This record gives sequence, C-alpha cells and structure tokens, in this order.
Amino acid sequence: MKAFAQLYSSIDETNSTNEKVAALTEYFRTAPPADAAWAVHFLSGRRPKRLVGSRKLAAWASQEADVPQWLFEESYQSVGDLAETITLILPDTGSSSELPLSQWVDRLLGLRGEDDDVQREVMIDSWRELDRRERFVWNKLITGDFRVGASHRLLIRALAELSGVEEGVIAHRLMGAWEPTAEFFARLLAPDTQDADVSRPYPFFLAFPLEEGPESLGDFADWMVEWKWDGIRAQLIRRAGQTFLWSRGEELLSGRFPEVEELGALLPPGTVLDGELLPWVEGAPLPFAQLQRRIGRKNLGRKILEEVPAAIVVYDLLEERGEDIRTRPLSERRTRLAALLEPVASAGRLILSPAIPAESWEGVARARQTARAAGAEGIMLKRRTSAYGVGRRRGDWWKWKIDPLTVDAVLIYAQAGSGKRAGLFTDYTFGIWEGDHLVPFAKAYSGLTDQEIRKVDQFIRRNTLEKFGPVRTVKPELVFELHFEGIQPSTRHKSGVAVRFPRMARWRKDKKAEEADTIERVRSLLTKCPTTSA
Repeated sequence: MKAFAQLYSSIDETNSTNEKVAALTEYFRTAPPADAAWAVHFLSGRRPKRLVGSRKLAAWASQEADVPQWLFEESYQSVGDLAETITLILPDTGSSSELPLSQWVDRLLGLRGEDDDVQREVMIDSWRELDRRERFVWNKLITGDFRVGASHRLLIRALAELSGVEEGVIAHRLMGAWEPTAEFFARLLAPDTQDADVSRPYPFFLAFPLEEGPESLGDFADWMVEWKWDGIRAQLIRRAGQTFLWSRGEELLSGRFPEVEELGALLPPGTVLDGELLPWVEGAPLPFAQLQRRIGRKNLGRKILEEVPAAIVVYDLLEERGEDIRTRPLSERRTRLAALLEPVASAGRLILSPAIPAESWEGVARARQTARAAGAEGIMLKRRTSAYGVGRRRGDWWKWKIDPLTVDAVLIYAQAGSGKRAGLFTDYTFGIWEGDHLVPFAKAYSGLTDQEIRKVDQFIRRNTLEKFGPVRTVKPELVFELHFEGIQPSTRHKSGVAVRFPRMARWRKDKKAEEADTIERVRSLLTKCPTTSA
C-alpha cells in the first residue's frame, strides 16, 4: 500500500506526461506481481463494487474523530469528496503500513456480506494502521471513487516501455475479462504475442473532432465519407463456433442484443467486425433514447424486442478468417467487408454503413446539413490508406458533428460540485417558460470558465430563495444558452421533452429572464429530429 500510495501522489503532483510514465514504469518494475496486477486493475478504470455505504463510513469516521455528525456534514459540503473528508478529519496515528496492496484488497473484498459491526471494526482498524496518504488511497478504493491523473494510454505506454512489448499488444491484452492475479501480470508483459484468446476484442480506433473546415485535410479523393451514427460502438466477434458482442467500454453484451448475436452464426470463423449498435426499424435508426430502454435490462421480453429491435451498422473489418488485417489500408478492408456482408444482407440486422456519395468537400458540407434528418449525429472522414489504429490518434479519422440545437433557459436550481469544484455551486438546473411560470428543462454542469463559475456562485449565494438539502432555489434572473445534440418527447420530465448531452454554451448577459425560450418553441425543435416520432 505504501508504494501504491506513493505512485498515486507522484502522478497527482505532476502535469508532465513523461514524469507520469516514469513513475508508472518504476512502480511496475519493483512491485510484487500480485500488487502490480491490482494496480493495473485500478489504473485501467476497473473498480470493485462499493461494499460499505457512504452513511456508515461518515458515521464511523465521525465517531473515530470525535466530531459531531453535523460538523462532518459541513466539512463534507466544503470539501466535496467523501474519501478526502474522512482522510482530513481523522487524527494522525503516526502509523504506516508495510502490507502489500494485494492484502489490502483482500481486506476490502472481505467486507462483502459482513454485518455492520464487523465492517466497522475493519474500517476503524484500517484507518489507524495507515498514514494520511495511504488512508486517502484506501478511502478512494472503499468508496469506489478511485481516479488518478494517468490515462489508460499512459498506463499502456508504461507497461510497453517496461516489457518491450508493442503498445497495441498490451492494449489488446487489457481488453475484455481478466482477473488481477500475479499470473495475469506475467502474461501481460510476456514477449510472446500470439496469445489473443477466443473472445477478446481489439482496442477500438477513435476519431478526433474536426477543428477546421474539411478542406484543410487536403485532396478530397484521399478520403472516405460516412455517417457518424449515434449508438453503442461495438465489435461483433465470431471465433471457434462462438459469438461475442463487446462494447467500447469493454463490456461483454452477452444476451443484451440476441437478434444481433444470432447473426454471428452467419459469419465465417475468425471474423471481427467494428460498428455501431443502433435501434433500427424499416431501414432507419430510432433515437438513442429508445436504445436506452434496453440497456441494463436483465430480461428482454417480446414487447421490448418488438418495439426496439437492434441492428449493427458495420464500418470496418478487423479480422478475416483468423487473420488480423488492421494494418491493411481502409479501402482494402472496406472492399473485403462489403464482400463478406453481401451474402447475409437479407437478414436485415447486419448492415454495411453506407458511404456518402459526395464528390467534393462542398458536397460533404451539404451532406452534413442533412445528418440529423438521416438519424446521424454528423459525418466521419477516414483516410483511404489508413490502418486501424489503437485509441484516439490525430491524422486519419476525423468526426465532424452537426451543429447543436440551442435553447435560452433560466437558471432556477443549483447544487455544489464535488472534487476540485467542491465549495462552489456548479451543478445547475435550467427552466423554460410555460405560460407565466418556469418549468425545469435540463441540467448542465459544463461550459463555463472558472471565472464565470465564481461569478455565478456569488450570485447564487446572494440570491438563494429556498434550500432543499444540498439544492438551492435561485432567483430566476440569469439566462444561459444551452446546446444539446438531440431532443425526445418524455413523460418523465415536466417540460415534456428530454435532451441529450446538454451543456452551457454561453452566459446570455444581454438577455433578461422573461426573454428566455418558451415550451412551445422548445417542442418545435422536435420537428428537427424526425426520428423522435418513431
């Protein structure tokens, strides 16, 4: 635990990429394999399920620190992070732990199913055994909120530098299901790279947002143009007589989309397809909100399968008859993909993503204006000679999203943020006019500068009308322009609509509250998203 806490601090205290990679590399060079495996687990974003409730942790920490509960709550509101609040409020004991990280994880996992008395005893003993830095990391693990400023890509880079194995191989080994054991860590760094298991997907290749006009990319003839679909990025795998469906979030979607998984039997052995899972009816996608009705359901009844049938729109072929073809040019992969899908096209659920027949950059710009009507969220631009890479890299794949929908809305509720935004009101609810009163329309958290956040925070503190726990009702004066990607009728929202990815575009200091948009104007935006009526 001592070494892992030191690694956490080393990463957290620098903005230098090279220093972070060096810290990671040195840790993995010296850590026992079992500890290293768990470190990879946590640093790659995997977390154990929270085993002790927040209220219990707060109560036990208050008792151990001998502070009243109200003072702990006030401290928590100020700090904004439970793990950090507990760390700061507990007295220093002068202790430090020499136990390996793997034993601390065993202690954490051992809390599962224990009664409150046992859990309390373990937590108190743990806090007393650790110094402040170690205690902070332990609390982060316990609360399921462990995050550190090292991206998945930096972790892969460090492991590649340590082992001499290519980054793409390391990334591939970290995909899918694996257990954080010493044996796994040894396999992760093994020089023999012929080890892809039957179910494992490839690391996804991601596009960069286009920052200038498409003409900045050079000769139009060098590029392939497709729709940017709004669904779940996925890989459909057929190997050894089995079919696997993986999401970009490294989640095995077994049983979630049976109509898509059944298509695997139509594919030749050793096939891996990259595409987008979409709710699909009569040759067109439904809104993403429809797909959300299926996400997370353990049991899919006939009704939901009939109302929201799914398809996979395929745009790349990564493996053909067991051969990894990601290094082949996109134009060649696309030709092979079209030939592969032609015999199964009649199934209607395995769809080749159509190329947009533009003949110039001007034609691409015109096509982009029709994306929303096509049920897409923009345009994809892919270099015809490009290989299928790993992660987000500039140069070969670009996404050019459609202009967002906009609404001017009034700030009506506010709540304090967390982490670095603790102590400031940064989480806002906005309203629109229905007759002579405001109805809640959307929540937004991002888009303002630090200076603007501080000014809004001061306004909220001076103009609070009511308090409901952590939420404050605010005098309705401030108007903000909100941007969002889609709009959908909703019976769960007072406004009658739900929007996707709302964020603040600018503070409309030139507008008064009464000039904000009405519910009639907002509902008129539904006509700009024709698929919402499906």
